[in-house]
Amino acid sequence: MKESDELKAFDAKLQSENLGPLWSSIHALNTIEPKAKPIPYLWKKAHIEKHLEEAARLMEVGGAVERRAVFLINPGMKDLQPLGWGGATQTLYAAVQAVKPGEIAPAHRHTTTALRFIMKGRGAEGRVDGEKIPFEPGDYLITPTWAWHDHANQGDETVLWMDCLDTPFTMYMNVCFTEFHPDKQQPLQVPDDYSAQRYEGGMVRPVSDRTPQIAPLGRYKWEQTSRGLEGLSRFDPDPIEGYAVEYINPSTGKDANDRIGARMQKLPLKFRGKAHRHVHSCVYHAFKGKGYTVMNGVRFDWSEGDFFVIPSWTWHEHVNTSDEEAALLFSTNDLPIMEAFQFERAEELQEHDGHQQIQEVFEPIL
Repeated sequence: MKESDELKAFDAKLQSENLGPLWSSIHALNTIEPKAKPIPYLWKKAHIEKHLEEAARLMEVGGAVERRAVFLINPGMKDLQPLGWGGATQTLYAAVQAVKPGEIAPAHRHTTTALRFIMKGRGAEGRVDGEKIPFEPGDYLITPTWAWHDHANQGDETVLWMDCLDTPFTMYMNVCFTEFHPDKQQPLQVPDDYSAQRYEGGMVRPVSDRTPQIAPLGRYKWEQTSRGLEGLSRFDPDPIEGYAVEYINPSTGKDANDRIGARMQKLPLKFRGKAHRHVHSCVYHAFKGKGYTVMNGVRFDWSEGDFFVIPSWTWHEHVNTSDEEAALLFSTNDLPIMEAFQFERAEELQEHDGHQQIQEVFEPIL
């Protein structure tokens, strides 16, 4: 619609009085397809860990400093205050947290829901609602909404893990509450690693958990996840995902964390996945191997320890560039939120045999 000068002046008058002209903004409000605020982006492992090492030199965890974590700010989100809402995507916060030997990250709880993926190091543990849970590389751990949690490192090496919370979502919804425990560590109420021991049978559950619970299993051990991938690997890979499993709540069959989904994905040797896109956004951590992901025609090269994000409705395909080692990608997503509101949809690329044409290569900050 072409506006006259008089109509433009009228539009401006409305806006000055905190009103809006729908006739001139309807196409920005009702888009033909989603236009994500976050952009495809990648952070290198060495760059993040360098800053964590400097943070370790400048501070100790346990006193005034509750957590030593460097979080990912998507350039498309950084205008939001404070600090881009910690948004790797429009709904997901992601960070790398480091706890040195002897440190205790004190107990608190919040309405944001959280999960952890242990990247490297041994000897650390967490307490979640009265249960002590040991941390091992490759483990996936749940901290549901409003659950007391603290972390401690009783080993002799620094432990690093990925945090993922729905902070941008809860901040936008204005529902963030936090409470600090009066003690540095919460009291234990059950035997150590209680929930993982109850579920040692894998795909069987205690009959007492037939009634749905928010997080009956707090720790998903790497050895079980690895076995699941090995079983899938006896068959042909999915043309898009390779071999992928998702972590589920054994009492409901739904996502292990009720607002954040998580998956472990194996790309076999020289795998070249086909492209697709979906409404839900994802944060990826390259747990093992190397390769690249093409997002909207841009190639993002990743190797072990790196992070990258796939915003909503972004064409993407994964490639393993190694002929010697399978690549393992851990990822989190906001699919549970999108499905709850019936927003989710997906589409596969039909042109060029399902592959994008690479137009440029992303240059990360080193």
